[in-house]
Amino acid sequence: MTFKFSFSQLVPALAALVLLTAWAVPAQAQKGVKVVADEANRRVDITVDGKPFTSYVWPTTLRKPVLYPIVDSDGVTVTRGYPLEPRAGERVDHPHHAGLWFNHSNVNGFDFWNNSEAIKPENRNKMGSIVFNKIVSTKSGASRGELVTDSTWITGAGDSILDETTRIVFSRGNGARIIDRVATLKALDHVVFHDDKDGVLGLRVASWLESATAGGGVFTDSHGVETKVATASAGATGVYLTSEGVSGDAAWGTRGRWCALTGHTGDHTDTIAIFDNPANPGYPTYWHARGYGLFAVNPLSPKAFDSKQPAMNLTLEKGQSATFRYRIVIYDHTVTPEELNKEAAAFAAEYK
Repeated sequence: MTFKFSFSQLVPALAALVLLTAWAVPAQAQKGVKVVADEANRRVDITVDGKPFTSYVWPTTLRKPVLYPIVDSDGVTVTRGYPLEPRAGERVDHPHHAGLWFNHSNVNGFDFWNNSEAIKPENRNKMGSIVFNKIVSTKSGASRGELVTDSTWITGAGDSILDETTRIVFSRGNGARIIDRVATLKALDHVVFHDDKDGVLGLRVASWLESATAGGGVFTDSHGVETKVATASAGATGVYLTSEGVSGDAAWGTRGRWCALTGHTGDHTDTIAIFDNPANPGYPTYWHARGYGLFAVNPLSPKAFDSKQPAMNLTLEKGQSATFRYRIVIYDHTVTPEELNKEAAAFAAEYK
């Protein structure tokens, strides 16, 4: 049997084929984990199958690069908006708590943790800043993407003391999104990380992930600067749990190879878990996990959390380096300790 097409029949058919192809290409282009640099706007955007995951940003209003916002696989944002994008009803304390960051509050006597635009001009020489230098590389893939950056730690006196090379791997699992942050700090001079409670990996969570039992109070940083924190936010449901079985507000100042924070908003539940790595200095870390929304890892300051311990005061001579490896997993469901132990073992095996 022979089919014959007239020219008038062929043209519409070809047009339809071209249109279908045009639709298919963008849809296919969105698949996978994409890492797209936009240096003109001081950001690198990470998406999963075309949906927002997070962005690496270095705005002029911050004193360090951060990952912000962080969004789970269901499209729910787990980070606080303030100070970058304030939301109604949120706490507005600690303006240096933005997204996910990495620094320390006492390095050669300079405070890199608490630095922000809120610091009075007469105190700025006591602070330190982490200055973004360049994007070393980006890589996208079907199941993971990667960003490598270079930054410099600069004191309030204008001295460059550390070169930071950070590799961040973004991936996805079953109902989870994963961030592996590996930072190598190379000393440009004699450097001491003095034992001090504020450090080193910090995450400020959305108000619904705060603790319902969080009390108000005044918190004082290493320079005596006070910040007032109100009582629990409306709708706060967050509960911490460590690998050692310590839960709730008692998790603060204890040690463990992982700590998880679980909360819900409406009928949606998230668990954020942070994993330490056996190759890290100070393993297993102390958890600087506050009910008001600060979820932080501090392996460098045992005396700050336990007065019976000697001060660590990690010291790097010029040319020496230290590497810090952390995994942050955002699950869109409740996770068992057994699952978290399994993830901790996998992380330990992957990064040595």
